Amino acid sequence: MSISILRQGSFMAVPLVIIRPEPGCSASMAKARAMHGVEVHGFPLFEVAPRSWETALPDRYDALLVGSAMVFRYGGPGLAALKTLPVLAVGEATASAARDAGFAVAATGSSSMQAMLGELPPAHHRLLRLAGEERVALTPPKGVTVDERVVYASLPREMPPELVDLLRSPAIVTLHSAEAARHLAAECVRHGIRRAPLRLAALSPRIVAAAGDGWGEVASIPYPDDTALLALARQMCQDPLPGAR
Repeated sequence: MSISILRQGSFMAVPLVIIRPEPGCSASMAKARAMHGVEVHGFPLFEVAPRSWETALPDRYDALLVGSAMVFRYGGPGLAALKTLPVLAVGEATASAARDAGFAVAATGSSSMQAMLGELPPAHHRLLRLAGEERVALTPPKGVTVDERVVYASLPREMPPELVDLLRSPAIVTLHSAEAARHLAAECVRHGIRRAPLRLAALSPRIVAAAGDGWGEVASIPYPDDTALLALARQMCQDPLPGAR
């Protein structure tokens, strides 16, 4: 697996902090604890809420384009009318959630949604994208149309005092979205938390860019997979950087 790492400092073994919303936070914590040898803390800094949305006529589309399992958890009754459409899912977690919700999965992408648009199955040219309020802008290839419906939103929470205290010492923080990266950076500024002692493990290079500069170390994986992200974070927790004492 190719891993992108930017090193800016040296630290000894440190705790792992997971800030993604529930139920993902608890799921990631359970995986991390199963790896052993990691001190794990969970502080969901987002609360996911459904958004009112107007469903679409399924005969206008060839497939659904979905990049998050949250679509199927919070999409509500409007999803029922779209179950005849196959799902193009970005990531296995999204594909699994689609199947659990009663949808057929036509393809599962292993990188980004934009990359998936370049590898569409035959006859899937009229797409309906179901997404959250925070989403990546897409550029459809020639001959492909993408309509959008926003079905959920991730609402940021303030850092609890326990997390503020924890982040005043060296720690590894996992980032599952660009929104989380920006919110973490803003909360660190608001609470006067120094970035240099903190190291970030991100789900993609795009999330790394959203986090900004000044962190002790920033690393990312090349495809959206929580297990791979946690394996990277475990490595970062246990392996001191070159020059550490």
